[in-house]
Amino acid sequence: MNQEPRRQLPSSATLATRGVNVGEDASLAERPLVLIVDDDLEVRMALAELLESVGIDAATFGSTRDWLESGAVDRPGCLILDVRMPGSSGLDLQHHLARSGDPKPIIFLTGHGDIPMTVQAMKAGAVDFLTKPVRDQTLLDAVAAGIERDLAQRANAHAVRRHLDLLAALTPRERQVLAEVARGRLNKQIAFDLGISQITVKLHRSNVMRKMRASSVGELIRAWEAIPQDLRERRP
Repeated sequence: MNQEPRRQLPSSATLATRGVNVGEDASLAERPLVLIVDDDLEVRMALAELLESVGIDAATFGSTRDWLESGAVDRPGCLILDVRMPGSSGLDLQHHLARSGDPKPIIFLTGHGDIPMTVQAMKAGAVDFLTKPVRDQTLLDAVAAGIERDLAQRANAHAVRRHLDLLAALTPRERQVLAEVARGRLNKQIAFDLGISQITVKLHRSNVMRKMRASSVGELIRAWEAIPQDLRERRP
């Protein structure tokens, strides 16, 4: 890695403006953790030192297998992966995480990259694909973007879980009414389709609003649409 003057490195305050909480008052579970997977010990140590110089925790591993078997605690952050390593490559790990439903943001850092490899990694959702030697500032900017993406993904996943918990409290009929409301159907249309009175539809709508903790129809529709379609369609 190319060393640069410390004044060019982003401070904790700068990172915080991008959604990265690196303050000392943050709980351990909330502090970003960057996972570095590279078979070159010197590269691992240099990367860890750089990250820790701006207040970001780092954990290093010599192979993808070492990380997968480590049982590392799940914290906000991202992965810095070398592409070519003994055993499973960084791209192999990216595919494994995609299949397992783990959207952990990945930054590829390699001395052996090529255009097809870069395109493959970026299409699969990589944050960036950097070639060694890389400027410190460039790497730190990529890390900040990766952590920010992970925080956003975690916030979205938390919101989806909350909506699903609330949805579980609805009766089958209330879920039917909710789905029709989300489609923009009027009470009289819903009543006709479901073979019930408009008064009953209004009662169900009121119950849905209360149980879903929505203060407006717009908020109710946004909550419904935030839930993945396959989960919306799943029968209670």
